[in-house]
Amino acid sequence: MKRKSKTEEAATPALPDFRLEEFLPYRLSVAANRVSRMFAHRYSQAFGLTIPEWRVLAVVGRLGTISPSAVGEMTAMDKVKVSRAAASLVTRGLLKQAQDPNDGRGRLLSLTRKGVGVHNGVVPLAKELEGSLSDGLNKQEWAVLNKALVKLTEHVIGIDGVSIEGGPD
Repeated sequence: MKRKSKTEEAATPALPDFRLEEFLPYRLSVAANRVSRMFAHRYSQAFGLTIPEWRVLAVVGRLGTISPSAVGEMTAMDKVKVSRAAASLVTRGLLKQAQDPNDGRGRLLSLTRKGVGVHNGVVPLAKELEGSLSDGLNKQEWAVLNKALVKLTEHVIGIDGVSIEGGPD
């Protein structure tokens, strides 16, 4: 009986019944990446924004003045990604950064006048793109998807026992 080489052994699947393309975390990641790339392309063309920059801009635009760590919690982006996006937006004159009066080391972000203008232009584009996505489902399916995503996110937080900051982007 011929013995398998190490190369042949490594090529033999350890779990032959495991199909990555049917694995929910993989499918969610692929769908999210495809949607993000679509949005990134449009935001870049129209406003020269990356996805992290758009997310920071959207949160600051909605809430007014907010700390970078709060932005990270709301967007599930890690601190480094938020920091780089915020720094880029400050450099471009879309955000201003100030010292947090309640925390000597903390910073607060807010939109500049130019940032408000860009935010007001990006929001309709975001809604248009979301509308394009929703066209792929009927109204009931869209509502079920949104409800399921909220429920799944809350469940993951419960399992993990931590906030969503630092999650995949």
